[in-house]
Amino acid sequence: MNSISARTAVVGVARSETPFTPGKTSLQLHAEYAREAIADAGLAPSDIDGVLTAGCDEPTYCEDVAHSAVLCEYMGLRPRFTYSVDLGTPVFAKMVEIAATAITSGRCRTVLIACAEPTVSRASRRGAVEKMASFGHPDFELPWGVSIPAFYALIARRHMHEFGTTPEQLARVAVTMRRHAGLNPGARFREPISVEDVLESRLIADPLHKLDCCITTDGGGAVVVTSSERARDLRRPPVLILGTAQGFSHEHLVVAPSLTSFGDAPASAFAMAGLDPDDVDVAMLYDNFTISVVLQLEDLGFCTKGEGGAFVEEAGIGLDGRLPVNPHGGLLSESHPGRPGGISHLVEAVVQLRDDAGPRQVDGADVALVHGVGGIMSNHATAILGLG
Repeated sequence: MNSISARTAVVGVARSETPFTPGKTSLQLHAEYAREAIADAGLAPSDIDGVLTAGCDEPTYCEDVAHSAVLCEYMGLRPRFTYSVDLGTPVFAKMVEIAATAITSGRCRTVLIACAEPTVSRASRRGAVEKMASFGHPDFELPWGVSIPAFYALIARRHMHEFGTTPEQLARVAVTMRRHAGLNPGARFREPISVEDVLESRLIADPLHKLDCCITTDGGGAVVVTSSERARDLRRPPVLILGTAQGFSHEHLVVAPSLTSFGDAPASAFAMAGLDPDDVDVAMLYDNFTISVVLQLEDLGFCTKGEGGAFVEEAGIGLDGRLPVNPHGGLLSESHPGRPGGISHLVEAVVQLRDDAGPRQVDGADVALVHGVGGIMSNHATAILGLG
C-alpha cells in the first residue's frame, strides 16, 4: 500500500452558505469556516495541531507574514505544523496531500485546511477587470492586452479546430451546472438556462459567451483531516484520502506544449488509489470556463482526447448521466470567490460520500474525484476520496 493511501480521512467540512458576506474580512471568514469544520468533526480547536492556508488578498494580514500563522494567532491555535501553500487555485487538492503526508509522517495528528475571501464585497469593478488582464507572459502576452477569458477562448477555438467540438456542446456544461445549482439553496444562480440562453448571452471572447464563464462571489470553506484510525471514533463517517497527485505543464500559455492537452498527472492519483476512471462515481472538476470541463474529462481519462464535447452531449455529466460532475453547481453557478473557489468542490465531494446532499445526491456515491486547475490550465492537483 502507498505510504499515505487510505491512512488519513476527512472528518469535518464547512463552506459558505451565501454568495455574499458584506462587512467581513478574509481572516474572519477563514476563522468562521474553520470553527464550523472543527465542530462538524466533533472536535475542539485544541485538537488541531496542523494548519494549512493559501494566503489571502488583504495586505493588512498578508504582507511579509505567514498567513497560516496569522490565522492561528487569530483563532488562538497552537499547532506543531503550519504552512501557507502558494499554488493558485488547485491549492485545495494539493493541501489534502500535504495534510495526509504530515499526519502519516507523524508531524501532527489533525490538520485544519482553510481558504476564504470576500472577493466581491471587497472589490471594485475596475479592480476586477484589471485582475482579469493581469495574467500572462510579461514580454509575449501582457503587452497585447490578453485577458483570462481570451486565453481560454484560444484553447476552446483550438479544440474546436482539432476535434470538431461545438459551441452547443460547451453550452451543455453551463446548462448542467445551472440545473445542479437549482437543487442547491446556497447557490448564487439557480434559475434554469438553456443551450440557446448560453449561445445568446453576450460574447466575452470568441467563442466563449458570458454563460460559458464562471461567476464571482464571496466565500470559501474549511476541511479537517486526521488519521483513518482516529477518524473511526469521531462523530461523522470518515472519508478516506485514497490518492493524490500534482502536475505542471507550463506557466505561460505562449510556451505550452499543447493547447488541447495538459498533462497526465491524474494517472499517479489513480495508481496510488488502486483505481481507474471507471471507478469514480462523482467528479468535482474546476469549471472556471465550460471548455475547462471538456478538457478535464479527457485528461483525467473519462473519455479519449477529442471526445470531451461528445461525452457531455451524449453520456452526460448530470446527476443521471454517466459521470455526474459538480452536483452543487460549481464555479459556473454556485460560487467562485477566486483562489478559494475549489474548496467548495472538495467539500461537496465529502458531502456526496456522506450521502448528505439531499435532492442533488448522486445515488451510490462511494468514490469521488476532485481536480483543480490553476493559471491558464497550468498547474493541476487531484485528490481521490472514498468510503472506508
